[in-house]
Parts: sequence; C-alpha cells; structure tokens
Amino acid sequence: MVDLTLYHISPSRSLLALWMLEEVGAEYEVKVLSTERDEQREPAYLAVNPMGKVPALVHQGTVITEAAAICAYLADAFPEAGLAVPIGTPARGVYYKWLFFGPSCFEPAVIDRMLKREGGPRGALGWGDTDTTLAVLEAAVRDRPFLMGDRFTAPDVVIGGGLRWGMATGAVEKKPAFEAYVARCSERPALKRSEERDRAEAARAASA
Repeated sequence: MVDLTLYHISPSRSLLALWMLEEVGAEYEVKVLSTERDEQREPAYLAVNPMGKVPALVHQGTVITEAAAICAYLADAFPEAGLAVPIGTPARGVYYKWLFFGPSCFEPAVIDRMLKREGGPRGALGWGDTDTTLAVLEAAVRDRPFLMGDRFTAPDVVIGGGLRWGMATGAVEKKPAFEAYVARCSERPALKRSEERDRAEAARAASA
C-alpha cells in the first residue's frame, strides 16, 4: 500500500514537491486537482488543506503543506537519499537558511517585482528589497555547484525550482551564475522523472 499521497496542480508550487518525491525515490500517489473545476476550494480538499492551495502531502495519515516544508520533511523521512544535512552540525543552520530563504525572501521578492508592487518600507519587508535578495542568491551560487557546496540537497529543489520558474517567466534576469546553477539542477534525473510524471498525471486527469 502506498502511504504517500501528493495533492497536485500543474503548473504550481507543487511541482517542487513532485521533484522532491522523485529525489527520495519513494513510491507515491498523485491526486491532481482541477483549477477549472475549482477543486482546490471544494470541501473534500479543504479538509486536507484549509488554505485551499497545493501542494499537500499526506504521509501515513499526517498532512504536510507548504512546498519547502514538504521538501524538508521528505529529506529527513528518507535519509538514505542524502538530501539533508545532519542534525547537530553547524551546516544544518545554513541548510535551514536556504530552505526558508525560498518562500520567505526569494519568492515574495520576485512576485513583488512581477506585480509591480515594490517600494514598501524596506524595514517592514522580510526580504528587504528585490535587488538585495537576488544579489545574495547570485553570490551563493556563483562559486559553488550547489547551495551547500558540492552536494545537492533539499534547498536546491526549493531554490533551483524557484529560479527555473523565475527565469522562464522573465521575472528573474538570466544572469550567468543563475543560468549555470539552474543548468546543473536541470540535469538531475529526478527532475526529469518528475516532469514526465507531471505530464502523465495531467493527461490522465484530463481524460478522466
């Protein structure tokens, strides 16, 4: 019996969770929600995630939401995949920093720019300003293969996926450091499998 179920919409942030599930190599089920039918707002799904958003992952009856939290959870739940940093080491703090940097700094900063709503009081914004956020991230990926050095870890799913989206939509400038980092992430076999699974699940849902 499969004990991992991902509630998914394509395209959406749940693509990160799909990628992470492929990285850990666990068997899982995907339940695709239709935005055309507004299924993410129906009572059945709101009972899973009252926010009415994806992703939501159910593991042995426990619901985990928020893409970065799901990536962190899966990295710890499946340590054999080698996607986490050991608890009790200083590097674990840096690992947490990048996991949280994605949803708390990178994503809101970029969306602010996309929606042309930049300019609020810098001290009131958790990310400060978009230029600084992107500069910090650029410096982090310029001189190392991945965020934690030579080894790919869960934060690279969160940040790498975010940068792929940002550059694909034109919201993030295609700087050499970003392009090289995203190219390395894009070579992950698990990412390619997740894209294949996404297409297959979307086609299956459309024909249902």
